[in-house]
Order: sequence, then structure tokens, then C-alpha cells
Amino acid sequence: MSYRWRLLAPLMIAACLASPGPAQGAAPPKPASTIAAAALVEPAELAHELGSTSGPRPLLVHVGFRSLYVQGHIPGSVYAGPTSQDAGLQLLREKLAKTPKDQSIVIYCGCCPWTRCPNVAAAYDQLRTLGFTHVRVLHVDQDFGANWADKGYPVATGE
Repeated sequence: MSYRWRLLAPLMIAACLASPGPAQGAAPPKPASTIAAAALVEPAELAHELGSTSGPRPLLVHVGFRSLYVQGHIPGSVYAGPTSQDAGLQLLREKLAKTPKDQSIVIYCGCCPWTRCPNVAAAYDQLRTLGFTHVRVLHVDQDFGANWADKGYPVATGE
């Protein structure tokens, strides 16, 4: 793991674990493991797809915490906020309001291990409910640093 991501990994995990829970009486966030395997895309596959000049590029949507997006995200990604929170779901709806329903979309978070991510299942469900027909989820098993940045795939920083 690169030096930078070794420093960021504990922050990402802490952000994931410290995210506000559901409102009192609300159900806990749905786990990422509820997303069907057919809807997942592995990092190597997405990196290859993004590097290809044939075919349209998917719309990339980061559904995690702003601090993590600023520290590192896939170039060209749209920031939509943590969708485990109502404000994040609202921002997701706003950001994609004018997007065609048949647009290829890849959502990702990378805040923490897949089994702990509070954001991707909520975002996936919201997009499917809104009628988007080509939604995939980047399967980030550990975190964005380990599964994307440290593999040498492209990373942008800042807003």
C-alpha cells in the first residue's frame, strides 16, 4: 500500500464507522452484500473499460463522504454525497435529474470494507427506483486506496 493510502486508510474506515446512523426508528443501512453479483463491476474491469476508446464511457458517481472524494476519486466522477443519509440521497437525485434513464452508471464509495459500506446499496436502490436501467456498482472489497489507487488505476484529487 502506498504511503499516502496507508495514512488515509484509517481515516476512511473511521469515517465509515462514524457515519451517522439512521434516524431514530429508521431501518439501518442496507448492506452492500444485498446487491446482486450481476450488478457488480470489479476494479480491473472498470479500469479497462475507462481506458478503452471504444464504446461510451459510463457516468461515474461517488456516493461516499466528501473528505474521501477530495482525497482521491476516479477522474470524471460526479460527487453525490453519502447516500446512507437523506441529504446524500437528495443530492444523488439532483445530480442525476437530467440524466437519461438508459445511461450507463457506475456508483462507488470505497470508504471501508465492502461488508461495512453504508452507502452503495442505498444509492443502487435509489437509482433503480428512479428508473435507471443500466446501474452497476464498483466492488471495492477493502477500500478505495487498496482496491483502486494502489493498483495504479487513475486517481484525481480535489473537488
